[in-house]
Amino acid sequence: MRYSFKSLFYLLSGSVLLSACSLFGGGGGKPTAQNPGQLSNVTKLPFNDEDAGGFMVKPFKGQPDAPNMVFIEGGRAVMGSFEEDVMSYRDNLERTVSVASFYMDETEIANINWLEYLHYLARDSSQEVYEAALPDTTVWVGKLAFNDPYVDHYLRYPGFRYFPVVGVSWNQASKYAVWRTNAVNKALAEAAGEEFAETDGRIPLESGIVVPSFRLPTEAEWEYAAQALIGTQWVEELQTHQRIYPWDGHAVRNPYGKQMGYMLANFKRGRGDYAGIAGRLNDGALITSYIYEFPPNDYGLYNMAGNVSEWVQDIYRPMSYQDFDDLNPIRRDGFLDEAKGYNSDFEANPESFTSLITDRARVYKGGSWKDVAYWMSPGTRRFLDQDSATATIGFRCAMIRAGSNY
Repeated sequence: MRYSFKSLFYLLSGSVLLSACSLFGGGGGKPTAQNPGQLSNVTKLPFNDEDAGGFMVKPFKGQPDAPNMVFIEGGRAVMGSFEEDVMSYRDNLERTVSVASFYMDETEIANINWLEYLHYLARDSSQEVYEAALPDTTVWVGKLAFNDPYVDHYLRYPGFRYFPVVGVSWNQASKYAVWRTNAVNKALAEAAGEEFAETDGRIPLESGIVVPSFRLPTEAEWEYAAQALIGTQWVEELQTHQRIYPWDGHAVRNPYGKQMGYMLANFKRGRGDYAGIAGRLNDGALITSYIYEFPPNDYGLYNMAGNVSEWVQDIYRPMSYQDFDDLNPIRRDGFLDEAKGYNSDFEANPESFTSLITDRARVYKGGSWKDVAYWMSPGTRRFLDQDSATATIGFRCAMIRAGSNY
């Protein structure tokens, strides 16, 4: 290919101009997080001049991708149940809130993920720590039901590898999130060749190579992600409709295409009906099912209704919808609604306590394989002690979107 002298002159001039822009800032002369330039915009002192003891600015391309995480764009939504309050709890009244963008696991944490966790705990931690992380497999036991095979097989048999882990308490799920953060960030540091990868596990945020902490989602985040109202947008902030479930319509069956008539979630259709009739099972699962079994919602999240209910961060109060902030709401403790206001002290009143609401009561969301359709509405909410576990509750992790203002 031939270049004229004039073309070559313009090409070289452009290169010099771009270099100058880079020297004094980012594109267009303005510094950005990804391109801060070589000089400080407020002092003109050089960055990354080790010989002169200059301020070190690590390269940054944005928050690294985290495995199994899906981006959830934040915004305004209405929390609360759009179903009739058949339980008369009055604890899920509608309220408009805004939720910042975040990331969430596209699937529930599966048995194979928990077995991986146990493997590394057995290798790197004490026997006490390992045993504390074991799921309670006796959650399958029923005095009047023959669920014995699940006690021994559900967690460890290879056929159940990608079924959601159950028998895990809120405390156990929270500790898993801490371990996962360390494991993922250590791998990222090693891949980047950073020297601090083998230290105490704490990698400086300034490095730009780590992901924020994995954690349980807040109740607001979970509900917002389950609604997936991004799929109901029309134009200029207009939403054509709300959703009772994480999909459109008032029914629990697929109304479209080749899958018309098939169930959209794994739940209990009625008394004694967990899967339908042999030869034409309605959801194909008497208990839990494959974590990718049913169509994802509009955010790409699987099983945000049915399969297993899921732990969230919040402690439970019936008046949370009245009390909490309308931006990134969460209830961390008994602020404005202390536990002493409820007659829940069993030790002090073993014969007269009337409430299970304490500062250890954690919210769980979404219906499970053992629940009727009512509980699959994202706004419904229940609670359980943070040390308790059942065969119907699992979890997935969430993560903030760092460096974002929306």
